[in-house]
Amino acid sequence: MNNVFVYCEIEDGIISEVSLELLTKGRSLATRLGCKLEAIVAGYKLDGIDSQVMPYGVDILHLFDGEGLYPYTSLPHTSVVVNLFKEEKPQICLMGATVIGRDLGPRVSSALTSGLTADCTALEIGPHEDKKEGKTYTDLLYQIRPAFGGNIVATIVNPEHRPQMATVREGVMKKEIYDQNYKGEIVRHDVSKYVDESDYVVKVIERHVEKSKINIKGAPIIVAGGYGVGSKENFQLLHELADLLKAEVGASRAAVDAGFCEHERQIGQTGVTVRPKLYIACGISGQIQHIAGMQDSSMIISINNDPAAPINAIADYVINGTVEEVVPKLIKYYKQNSK
Repeated sequence: MNNVFVYCEIEDGIISEVSLELLTKGRSLATRLGCKLEAIVAGYKLDGIDSQVMPYGVDILHLFDGEGLYPYTSLPHTSVVVNLFKEEKPQICLMGATVIGRDLGPRVSSALTSGLTADCTALEIGPHEDKKEGKTYTDLLYQIRPAFGGNIVATIVNPEHRPQMATVREGVMKKEIYDQNYKGEIVRHDVSKYVDESDYVVKVIERHVEKSKINIKGAPIIVAGGYGVGSKENFQLLHELADLLKAEVGASRAAVDAGFCEHERQIGQTGVTVRPKLYIACGISGQIQHIAGMQDSSMIISINNDPAAPINAIADYVINGTVEEVVPKLIKYYKQNSK
């Protein structure tokens, strides 16, 4: 009772990356609170799925194995989570800010009249004082995310209602195995006790899933461009440099909105979150939405003609100059000095 729960998404028998990242975060939150970490997996033919989640420190795994639960449809999964939460009364629930999480999260929070903070960039535990009501709360979930167009970072708390719910995008949290031999309890539920037959009103007849050919999230080196690159033609310079470095090309939202680059390469609060060994930011001012998606890069090089650009404050190296001036010199130098 009052434990930390993580809803785990599953595709072709494999737990999604964002769910494993949230299990890692959930484990640290549960340890901080002195409670258990519980995971929910709803799908079909789930034998052996425990071996994927237990190493992340899961104390209790709730399995809902039924043919109608895979692939995901809204009503059955909502009934599973809502009815389970009515029994277990968790204090925290984490979900991925994916297509599924953005559908399921609001349905669950609405049914349980609890709060939900979307697209969190950080989750912490701390106290809260309500001066108006004269109340002091301990061990609340700080749900941290950019707000008002990214102009501020808001810390949101939910003092009274439970569970405290948050969604987090893939790549925001670090995935880390807690103990390869960790042994938790497996609870196999009777799906019929949680889901009515009427919930299966929607049936998926056929699915076509095509993975993106752009693997920006897993790239060790990223050459990213912003609005300061100036044009779609200038973005070809970034592609040329990326080809030499065996890197991927990324972009800020401003560059994508301007049509310089495709949306699949967008990095930031409304794009993907990356942690490359080297991040070369070209003509990127460094708004908080973009920084949220790349600030954990091991090394950051900023190429910018504005010495006061916000991204320079987090960069390891700053090159003052325009993209048109600097990038061709980098390409030329690299060609001359690479084997």
